[in-house]
Amino acid sequence: MKNLLIALLSILVLFSCKKEEKKKGINAKLKVVATTSQVTNLLNEVAGDLIELEGLMGAGIDPHLYKASEGDVTKFFNADVIFYNGLHLEGKLDDVFNNMRKQGKKTIAIANAVEKSKLISSADFSSSYDPHFWFAIANWIKATNYVVEQLSILDAKNAEAYKHNGQEYIAKLKVLQKDLLLQANELVKEKRVLVTAHDAFAYFGDAFDFEVVSLQGLSTATEAGVQDVQKIAQVIIDKNVKAIFIESSVPVRTVEALQAAVKSKGHEVKIGGTLFSDALGNPDTKEGTYTGMYRYNMNTIVNALK
Repeated sequence: MKNLLIALLSILVLFSCKKEEKKKGINAKLKVVATTSQVTNLLNEVAGDLIELEGLMGAGIDPHLYKASEGDVTKFFNADVIFYNGLHLEGKLDDVFNNMRKQGKKTIAIANAVEKSKLISSADFSSSYDPHFWFAIANWIKATNYVVEQLSILDAKNAEAYKHNGQEYIAKLKVLQKDLLLQANELVKEKRVLVTAHDAFAYFGDAFDFEVVSLQGLSTATEAGVQDVQKIAQVIIDKNVKAIFIESSVPVRTVEALQAAVKSKGHEVKIGGTLFSDALGNPDTKEGTYTGMYRYNMNTIVNALK
């Protein structure tokens, strides 16, 4: 926090210089900072080259544990608008966002696009809702429309282009939903048990009729205890689960401990692969996009559980 305050004070000293830079010409691009890779990808789909976009968190970065550096605070301050997930997914950035808002900075949580009735409640998470709402494609469609709306307000000259791009992207999302449902249906109901490192897949489970079991809670800041591991090991044995999954943004040790616990009880379960949960893949891969990530995840899950 001390470093953060120093950074903020340093930035305020430079405010008079930066103020002139903020007086944009009519053709200047909107300067946008996005937090998670999912949010960054969504803005790319809607805006493309129409905005100057910088994403903070890359592949394998856990937003639950992410702390702002002095450089990040500078990026926030120099941006015209900050887009973030919301629902306390980026919990350690909340104080930074509050400081930015006090200084008149526009911050937009895309989770605001989804009505509370469509969110999964959780008494164990600080927002009282599961923040991984993007795993319901219907929610991501709402987020797309919301981003189009917000960008159009901030950058009216490009409103028609944002609307057009948003409509094209939503069409892709609807195709994705149909394709994934067909693939999920390759598994009989008894085999639709998804065991993962942390509780990021509840929306996925609701959308595609999977029972979801996780070692850690909604935040990776929590730790799975020995009793948790033993309990889930027994579930794996009782339900004859063939595979469990690690996540790209979560250390593998807890899933490996679970695999060992199952083996100690005289059973075997394989690690079915790595799923993308709180972060997308590398930007230069298919998994670096929301649609590519989701297709990869479903393919990995279905093939491992068959």
